[in-house]
Amino acid sequence: MIGNDTELEVTLARIRRMQDQLTLLRKTETNSANYRLSASGFIAEIDRMQLDVREYLSTPADLAIVG
Repeated sequence: MIGNDTELEVTLARIRRMQDQLTLLRKTETNSANYRLSASGFIAEIDRMQLDVREYLSTPADLAIVG
């Protein structure tokens, strides 16, 4: 769970790094079955982090959880 704007920025940076890794993997992995197996973990983690971002951004700042 994202608790503040700093954590939001860290999460967005992690998402971008994982997307960059997937882009590189997509260019270098020639076996499509291997690509799917390798990419699935990255994609699942990106999805999870994007959900955290959406939840954080859908909460007004004055109602954000402190802690």
